Amino acid sequence: MTDTPSIDRKLLIEGLGKGLKVIEAFSDDRPRMTATEAGAHTGLTRTAARRYLLSLVHYGYAATDGKYYWLLPRVLRLGQAFLDGARIPRLVQPYIQRASMQCGETFNVGSLDGHEVVYLARSNAPRMVSIGFHPGARVPAHVVAQGFIILSTLDDAALDAWIAEHDFASFTGSTLIDPAEFRESVVAARTLDYWHADQYLNFGLCGLAVALKDRKGRCHYALSVTAQRQMYPGEQLVAKLLPVLREVAEALRPIL
Repeated sequence: MTDTPSIDRKLLIEGLGKGLKVIEAFSDDRPRMTATEAGAHTGLTRTAARRYLLSLVHYGYAATDGKYYWLLPRVLRLGQAFLDGARIPRLVQPYIQRASMQCGETFNVGSLDGHEVVYLARSNAPRMVSIGFHPGARVPAHVVAQGFIILSTLDDAALDAWIAEHDFASFTGSTLIDPAEFRESVVAARTLDYWHADQYLNFGLCGLAVALKDRKGRCHYALSVTAQRQMYPGEQLVAKLLPVLREVAEALRPIL
């Protein structure tokens, strides 16, 4: 979550915004779309959507068979440009790498983007096979510990508005899909100042997260660790790894 300055709309290029909406309309459920479908999901007319899609094809960001359109790998350059140029991934990497070498687990830094957590940085655990999320991965916020802890920093009105608009899809039998129960958990995370997500997204995996706050106490990012549940039975995950998370968060606070 970031503070966005007010910009005079007369200075904006509306077409650029609409073109980006067309790109964002593609998803797991909609990997291929017609111009009519793209228009319906972006609020554009079929003609306007088709022009944007054809422009994406022309510039190498999409392909078409004459009816359906789909994105090409070139689109990944847009996200990679952020990961390559953004300050935060480069800033946190040495800290989470040190924590990873200390604990043997994978650490992540992420941010809330609408109703998803997007992961910005990841450590390399000293194991042959590591778990966690790679930079650029996006996950529904209600199934990962980072989502709970970032949402816990919102005021009640903002939290209620977010919950009212969220789609609480179920991934495992442990996923919190009841809005009231989810809200109670977020409020609990606010009190605890951390959250432990136990098999919300995948069986056998759990996560632990704390807020990354800047010098003014504002939370724009979260720090988390993902681990195999069987390696940390009972409260061992919290007992062993929460102090490490808090130490890293405290070390980063003066420079965020």
